[in-house]
Amino acid sequence: MKTIVQKYIDIAKEKNPHEPEFLQTIEEVLTSIEPVLESHPEYVEAGLLDRLIEPERGVQFRVPWVDDQGKVQVNRGYRFEFNSALGPYKGGIRFAPNVYPGILKFLGFEQTFKNSLTGLPIGGGKGGSDFDPTGKSDGEIMRFCQSFATELFRHIGPDTDVPAGDLGCGTKEIGYMMGQHKRITNRYDGTWTGKGTANGGLAGRNEATGFGIVFFAREMLKHFGEDIKGKTVALSGFGNVTWGAATKLEELGAKVITISGPDGYILDEDGVTGDKVSYLVELRNSGKNICSPYAEKYPNAKFFEGKKPWEVKADLYIPCATQNEILLDDAKTMVENGCKFLCEGSNMPTANDAIAFLQENGVKVGPSKAANAGGVACSCLEMSQNAEHIVFSKENVYEQLEGIIVNIFNLCVDACERYDLGDNLVAGANIAGFERVAEAMMLQGVV
Repeated sequence: MKTIVQKYIDIAKEKNPHEPEFLQTIEEVLTSIEPVLESHPEYVEAGLLDRLIEPERGVQFRVPWVDDQGKVQVNRGYRFEFNSALGPYKGGIRFAPNVYPGILKFLGFEQTFKNSLTGLPIGGGKGGSDFDPTGKSDGEIMRFCQSFATELFRHIGPDTDVPAGDLGCGTKEIGYMMGQHKRITNRYDGTWTGKGTANGGLAGRNEATGFGIVFFAREMLKHFGEDIKGKTVALSGFGNVTWGAATKLEELGAKVITISGPDGYILDEDGVTGDKVSYLVELRNSGKNICSPYAEKYPNAKFFEGKKPWEVKADLYIPCATQNEILLDDAKTMVENGCKFLCEGSNMPTANDAIAFLQENGVKVGPSKAANAGGVACSCLEMSQNAEHIVFSKENVYEQLEGIIVNIFNLCVDACERYDLGDNLVAGANIAGFERVAEAMMLQGVV
């Protein structure tokens, strides 16, 4: 069966030779689901893997817009609708200079199984542009977003494809695109999620991903006989995900000691809490670097320019910045420092060889497609809210979110037990996500 798995990894490499992020996630998932394929040879015979590693649809388009100097700028826009076996395509829009098809296909592939784990009726997709919102005026961002939405509108809809936000695309950008979509279609519907509450958005959505990660980490520690209360936590990044995680960790009695930005990382052994978190939000919203101003304001904190926080000794590590931020050398340092728990916050933050090294050395790894599924789960709640023309309270959202994440953790553990995987939650998540997609695809025939 290894030869079957390797066959499809090789096919992916041949078809996508310059897309390392996409190939990385395919290798991780396909290697994990090997025992399922052994139990269900009909999946291979039905060409399930052939179809899974190909997006159902991908579009590329130009995005022309006019900057504040009156000069025409052109970016590339994309949307990859990866798999709709479980429902309409669902996944974010990423605006960053490094966006290209390989990153979006990796994200869409991951999103398919992440969305499956939620148990909700949503398929997987991802989109974005190589547009960099950093340093752009609100007017420039609005004109870009309107142009992007003008092309994308023909491919999306509440029962077809429902985009949300991602890196570089927050509530403001979603609002501009939602407004343009409404203008073109003359419909006020649930095509976009991640909207502000005044636009039909979900209360509590901004913090949902971060809260969900912490709920998953809490369940993971509890499963292995430990309490998250009193633990020191090394976080990376400081977008919505890190902010939500830091807020919930403080609430549960853990102490965040690091955060990071493009300029380096902060070590604050007094704890990144209370007013400090509010100050970081203020810095993030200003578009300025985060770490150096933090160190100036809080002199007990130490700033490490150009470095990552994985060299710091902590009880729990939660990467929340971007893909592949933990490499093999980082993993070796973490093990040397006595690392016991890693809970992935961003999408695929850990290289495959780094995950293997951590697991070989007894580190319990909570995989991102399970741990950070809270954001998309709440996006689906927003879809329900829009479809039913109702409003969920923040308390109700938090309650539903926690229930979904606890169930996801239990699905991972159950898969580990059924396939004798020990404490390999990475494989457990991949299997649990794959099984639901595979069953739906088999029932729908060759489509």
